Amino acid sequence: MPDADALASPASPVRIRDAELPDLPAVVEIQTHYAHHTVTTFSEEPLSLAAWAESLEEKRAANHPFLLAEQDGVVLGFAYAGHWRRKSAYRYTVEDTIYLRPGAEGRGVGRALLTELLARCEAAGHRQVIAVLTDDVSTRASYALHLKLGFTQVGRLADVGVKRGQTLSTVLMQRSLGS
Repeated sequence: MPDADALASPASPVRIRDAELPDLPAVVEIQTHYAHHTVTTFSEEPLSLAAWAESLEEKRAANHPFLLAEQDGVVLGFAYAGHWRRKSAYRYTVEDTIYLRPGAEGRGVGRALLTELLARCEAAGHRQVIAVLTDDVSTRASYALHLKLGFTQVGRLADVGVKRGQTLSTVLMQRSLGS
């Protein structure tokens, strides 16, 4: 991974764009860090490049955005919307996911990604966005970001996961889109 000094360079603005197949090795690298070293995701093993390629195609087919934040050719993070549940009655509800490259936090990258993701979800006709966050100190910034962008906490699921020797709970947040 690029070092923090390289990520802090003010060389050019951060660009938010659609993810493409050639971007997926960076996506794998970022998600691998979170799977192996944090409790912010309940994934204990990283997804393979092939699994990410399948996910990208599935999201495109479902009209679910998959976005990347990039600066000077370095992927700083990614965000996507996916099915909240697979039953047809949930077809206008999506779940958001955001990952930032370690060292890219606190620079507005997450806000830029989530803002664009919400706009794209609304344009695609989605009406509700759900966020499921691990109830842990490591997700405070994500919780605050979601609040700033109009999400409200709507629930908590106690002790639903175990990772890295910790029993973990999740917080459910929701935001309406459109009218």
